[in-house]
Amino acid sequence: MRKILLLVIFTLFVPIGFGQVKVAPLNIKQRTLPNGLKIVSVQDNSTPTVAIHVWYNVGSKDDPQGRSGFAHMFEHMMFKSTKNMPNEKMDRLTEDVGGYNNASTYDDFTNYYEVVPSNYLETLLWAEAERMVNLNVDEKNFVSERDVVKEEFRQRILANPYGMLFGQYLEKLSFTTHPYKRPGIGNLDELQAATVKDANAFYKSFYRPDNAVLIVVGDFQQTQFDNWADKYFGKIAKPSGEIPRVTEIEPDRTEEKRFTETSPNVPFPAVAITYLAPTSKSDDIAALKVAETILANGESSRLYQSLSRTGIAQEATFYTDIRVDKGLLVFYAIASEGKTAEDLEKGILAELRKIQGAFVSPNELAKAKNQLITRTLQERETNDGKAGAIERAVAYQGDPTAVNTDIQKLQAVTLSDIKRVMNKYFTDKNRVVIYYQKGEGDASK
Repeated sequence: MRKILLLVIFTLFVPIGFGQVKVAPLNIKQRTLPNGLKIVSVQDNSTPTVAIHVWYNVGSKDDPQGRSGFAHMFEHMMFKSTKNMPNEKMDRLTEDVGGYNNASTYDDFTNYYEVVPSNYLETLLWAEAERMVNLNVDEKNFVSERDVVKEEFRQRILANPYGMLFGQYLEKLSFTTHPYKRPGIGNLDELQAATVKDANAFYKSFYRPDNAVLIVVGDFQQTQFDNWADKYFGKIAKPSGEIPRVTEIEPDRTEEKRFTETSPNVPFPAVAITYLAPTSKSDDIAALKVAETILANGESSRLYQSLSRTGIAQEATFYTDIRVDKGLLVFYAIASEGKTAEDLEKGILAELRKIQGAFVSPNELAKAKNQLITRTLQERETNDGKAGAIERAVAYQGDPTAVNTDIQKLQAVTLSDIKRVMNKYFTDKNRVVIYYQKGEGDASK
């Protein structure tokens, strides 16, 4: 039975014969309240659950100068007490009824989300509106959450042998001008320098209805949901004053740059090779995603076969870090015993030259599309998955309905598109090479 099912899935997705997967679009409703809050909803009464996402247009790129890691730290603050809720109340409102909640800080935005039985939707709408305007940004809450983030830095960055490479150097050395060069997790000195006054200013500047989008997907009746949204969010006043925006533009690279960084707890050499990526609205994103899958998805991928399987690298991969402004296209590898950073770089660039030379077969292209489309469809089997996909469309396309064109864009990618984007962005002048190996290092960076 399992083999038959896999065959059916494969047949549906292989574009040979010009077949196309037809997916019903999400029935998205949109409106904007007088205070500027945008509301996006999808009614789906097939299961008695609902996903609530509140997306704020503030991310690590908006950290105050000299306060890297601030947006991430403030994300933690949003789970503390408010005027009408005690500390950790969001856990009680979700986990105690069989649901869950969480949040994430990205370079370009911060999101907060809950999934609960649908009869708790009104309660969670009230709670999200409450922390949008009534958060207790006081010294006690601030210090406790700052200490939590500092400990997170110690565990993720300092204790991890490759934490400094991926959590600090990768962004610091890949960007020259844009605030993306400040790592999202920050560093211990700047986290310690932050004050509760900074936190209050940040809250007032960015946590406001005209800088947010409420996304709700699941089991509700549209009229009732609209009434609840008006009741709890509509009464929030629109703040005066402009919202600070990043204006810096990362310049195009004009020459290759190379760096060698060291740390005392690095067991094996590693290399990271970065290229500046196009902005998130570029038409080239779909082709880059397909190329990413060909190069690095699973044990049949090119990098695994050429570097990991042959014993050159313990780990070798490529990923597209697409952002609202120019992001990064990143190769990295960690050496096997006896291998060097030079060996890793040589192997990565050899695979890059192969794909640039159009050495991609129709079957390889079809397989990559199958994997990406299957992953997209699987995500949208849940209310939370649908809400997350809409959220990314808001963040990176500025349009929630863009979620309904993702699959078509993947299906449209051709072999010539792969060759074109790999030669367009992966040039010698657009390259930063970082060697990372054992040495004294500087944990204060």
